[in-house]
Amino acid sequence: MQGYATDQGILQTALDWLKQGHDVALVTVLKTWGSSPRPLGSLMIMRRDGIHAGSVSGGCVEDDLVKRYRDQHLSDSNPTRVDYGVNRDDATRFGLPCGGRLELLVERLNDHQQLEQLLTALQQQQLIARHLDLQTGRVTLQTASVADHFIYTHSYVRKIFGAQWTMLLIGAGHVSHYVSQMALLLNYRVIICDPRDEYAQPWNVEGTELSALMPDDAVKSFVQQPCSIVVALTHDPKLDDMALMAALDSPAFYVGAIGSRRNCELRRKRLKQLGLTPSQLQRLHAPTGLAIGSHTPAEIAVSILAEITQQRNAVTHSIKQSVSLV
Repeated sequence: MQGYATDQGILQTALDWLKQGHDVALVTVLKTWGSSPRPLGSLMIMRRDGIHAGSVSGGCVEDDLVKRYRDQHLSDSNPTRVDYGVNRDDATRFGLPCGGRLELLVERLNDHQQLEQLLTALQQQQLIARHLDLQTGRVTLQTASVADHFIYTHSYVRKIFGAQWTMLLIGAGHVSHYVSQMALLLNYRVIICDPRDEYAQPWNVEGTELSALMPDDAVKSFVQQPCSIVVALTHDPKLDDMALMAALDSPAFYVGAIGSRRNCELRRKRLKQLGLTPSQLQRLHAPTGLAIGSHTPAEIAVSILAEITQQRNAVTHSIKQSVSLV
């Protein structure tokens, strides 16, 4: 079994398996009740021989799914909905937390060309909606936007593929190397901005985009909607401050900068002198990252991604609460 993987990695593996002659089933999380370790739209693929990749429950029901598929107890002809944890006994048997429940969709994959088309679009940083008609099993691909989201109704399932969040990192140094790798795993579109040749030339993190624009121009080019993150990581005020000036005047969800507390206070004074308002400066996370005692570049990257994830989840939780109260 391959554990957690990106959607793109799962699709590529599915295509490889199909080309090798395997029967391949795609499993999608449709709905959850109670605690759930995997969000809606999470994917898993499986073969008749028991090999599988991805995860739909964090390990609770995957073995049972694979067994049922191997023993041909799941339909091959039509998308099949499967419930786990419908009662407390099942929840305990499958290890679902807090008596949770999962509704999953199992469908057979057999269209090489469509998978290749979807993968090509993802490699070109496009957002694609995969629309599955639950009555006919017909799948169509459509252009999507950052405002689109996962939809499940009695007649269709619509999942968005591609990075709906953009992360712009200023500086192609060691910390950016680790931040970008982790951000790719979290399904961000990652752009590295560094106009300095000596830093840009050695950059080699596959899956990221490298820009030689000046930092303020990079922000104006790539940060055009709220699903954006900007983190300044050069330690060079000439570059970081340019990016922050533009980012704090943009719709970016999160704006952060690396540095000691003293240097960050000096930065705030400079930005104030350059005309930023108190409300704009309040948006700045500096020093960026959670205070976890990090020292190495990898540890600093963990702290940065942890704080960004914390901020995103807090907003998501707030939205869910407000909706539940309506």
